[in-house]
Amino acid sequence: MFFGEESELTRSDAAALLAFEDGTVFRGRSIGADGEKAGEVVFNTSMTGYQEILTDPSYCGQIVSMTYTEIGNYGTNNDDVESDQPRVAGFVVRSESRVHSNYRSQEGLTDYLKRHNIVAIAGVDTRALVRHIRSHGALKGILSTSDLDEASLVRKAKESQGLVGRDLVREVIPARARAWNQALHQLGQQDPARTEDPSAPHIVCLDYGMKWNIARHLYDRGNRVTILPGSATASEVMALNPDGIFLSNGPGDPEPLEYAINTIRELTGQRPIFGICLGHQLLSMAAGAKTFKLKFGHRGSNQPVLNLLNERVEITSQNHGFAVEESSLPDCLEITHRNLNDNTIAGVRHKSAPAFSVQYHPEASAGPHDSEYLFGEFQQLVAQNSTASK
Repeated sequence: MFFGEESELTRSDAAALLAFEDGTVFRGRSIGADGEKAGEVVFNTSMTGYQEILTDPSYCGQIVSMTYTEIGNYGTNNDDVESDQPRVAGFVVRSESRVHSNYRSQEGLTDYLKRHNIVAIAGVDTRALVRHIRSHGALKGILSTSDLDEASLVRKAKESQGLVGRDLVREVIPARARAWNQALHQLGQQDPARTEDPSAPHIVCLDYGMKWNIARHLYDRGNRVTILPGSATASEVMALNPDGIFLSNGPGDPEPLEYAINTIRELTGQRPIFGICLGHQLLSMAAGAKTFKLKFGHRGSNQPVLNLLNERVEITSQNHGFAVEESSLPDCLEITHRNLNDNTIAGVRHKSAPAFSVQYHPEASAGPHDSEYLFGEFQQLVAQNSTASK
């Protein structure tokens, strides 16, 4: 199956192809770096936030298609990033804006993509792409500007490594521990007005591919924040004497992450724990649950979630391709939230330990503040633990 307009898109240096493992091919024009990248092709329904998406480590190993028709109109800057570099395998848009206009803009989208060596394609019928993924499920793909032979690319897509059973966390976790000191109002730089209070609650974050905005939220609440690689052991976490432990988001399949699951299992009950996205899946697996791969995942800033504890609906930002299997949920966990699009589990809490998690991103402010209360609930648990230990 072929999608593209031959009259506009010829086999030249500007051409690019996106080929799926099932033989479907989309033709477009290159708007990023030259080269070839493999990944699972996914779509995000957000109208804005493309720079945050590009730099979100949870997208490692994925070629991301934006569903909004024009992307890039407000440019890029050094502040709206969720990690130190773009993490996507490739980027797909219907139309890239040739003009970027915003008082914070420092660089156009195409220049940003080229500077960070991201292979990207425009001129794609993203409506057809999304319908294909929704009908057939997430598929492996190849995005290329160098090999424009359709049969060759389809073969490469079939032979490429998928997400299932692959430890992508090892590809994005930090090399060493670090202290976090950046506030929400001081994007891109340290907070010059704040003096570290040694008596402030200490949050240790296990970073499996953490978005920086999460650390900013934790820091903004007056905490001391230390970030550890997600491969850290329970003894390494407890050696820092935390008042609370945060489990971050991250890319791919949680099942291969036995090291993380074992660490969380040891930590459960020792300190308050809050998990987001992959952290939610890992906390559930540490308690005995299993996960499964969704047909095409949840990715966007308009996902409705029902809070079962107060029967309120939250508009949330989500980015995950796996979910907790409800039939495997152990008795020690209680479901607190549900995704209203497909009724999958969107949050749990432990019945006997101060631990809870959600399958969405409260730091992304999609509602815009529907889910911010979760940081407050974690802070209360942390304060209670800090007071009890003194």
